[in-house]
Amino acid sequence: MGIFRSGMAKTRQSFFGRIANMLGGGAQIDDDTWDEVEALLIQADVGVETTLRVLEDLRTRVRKENLKTPDAMNKALRASLTSLLQAPPTPNISGRDLSIVLIVGVNGSGKTTTIGKLAHRLNNINNRRVMIAAGDTFRAAAIDQLQKWGERAQVPVIANKPGSDAAAVVFDAVTAAKARNKDILLVDTAGRLHTNYNLMEELAKIKAVAAKVVPDAPHEVWLVLDGTTGQNALQQAQKFREMVDVTGLIVTKLDGTAKGGMIFAIQDTVKLPVHYIGLGEAIHDLVPFRPDFFVDSLFDEEG
Repeated sequence: MGIFRSGMAKTRQSFFGRIANMLGGGAQIDDDTWDEVEALLIQADVGVETTLRVLEDLRTRVRKENLKTPDAMNKALRASLTSLLQAPPTPNISGRDLSIVLIVGVNGSGKTTTIGKLAHRLNNINNRRVMIAAGDTFRAAAIDQLQKWGERAQVPVIANKPGSDAAAVVFDAVTAAKARNKDILLVDTAGRLHTNYNLMEELAKIKAVAAKVVPDAPHEVWLVLDGTTGQNALQQAQKFREMVDVTGLIVTKLDGTAKGGMIFAIQDTVKLPVHYIGLGEAIHDLVPFRPDFFVDSLFDEEG
C-alpha cells in the first residue's frame, strides 16, 4: 500500500484530494455538492460518460442507504469508483515451457522503460527466467535503451542493428529463449502512431513468426499507456484494441500526473484489465495493479 500512496501523491493532493476535503465535513448533501463532485471527477480525467455513470451509482447508494452527510457520501463514492475497477486476472505467462508477451504502444508512452522494469520484476521478484527481444528496430535509441535496462535487470536482450527486420529479430529471440530454457520472452514492438497500417501488418508478422516456434503465441499482448495523456490514452486503447488482440494494459507515469482518473474511464469503457501501473522512475516502481489500494491511495493521506 505504501508505494501506491506515495506514488499517487500528486493525484491525491489535487483533484481527488479536493473531493475528499469537500466531502469531509458534516453539512448536508445538497445540489452544490453533486455539481462539485461532477466537475472534479471530469477534471480528474474520469471522463464525462464514466463520471455520469459514477454519479448515477452514487445517487442510488445515497438514496438506498439514506446517506445525509458528505462524509457518508465520500465512503459511497469510494465504493462506486472501486466497483468500476476489475481485479486483473492471473497473467497467462505460466504453465508452458516458454510464454511470449508482446508489448505494444505508441512512442513516448514509456514502453521501453516499462519492459525493463517488467523484466526486473519477473526475473528478480517472481523468480522467472526472462529474455527480451528488441523488436522495435526502427529506433536505435530503443535498442540501446533496452540493452541498458537488460543489464540493470540482469536479463539477456536479443537485438539486431537498427532497420533490420523485426520479425527476424523475434524469430531469433524465440529460438534463443527456447534453447536457453527461458520461461518468458518479452517482445518490444515499434511504437509508431496507432493509425499506421504498416505497423499493424508488422505486428501480425511478429505474431505469426512467434506462433511458428511456440504454439498459441503470443500468450499475452499488453498495451502500455501514458497515464498523463488522459482521454487521449483512452482513444489509443480503443484503437489498439480494434487492430490488435490486446489482452491487458500497463499504465505508466501515474506518479507524474495530477489527475489519474483515466484508469476508471479505461476500465469502464474498454473493459481491459490493468495488470501493472508505473509509479516512479526507479526500477522497482512498476507494481501489480490493486483496485482497492488504488482507490484508497486517491483519498487517504494516511494509512
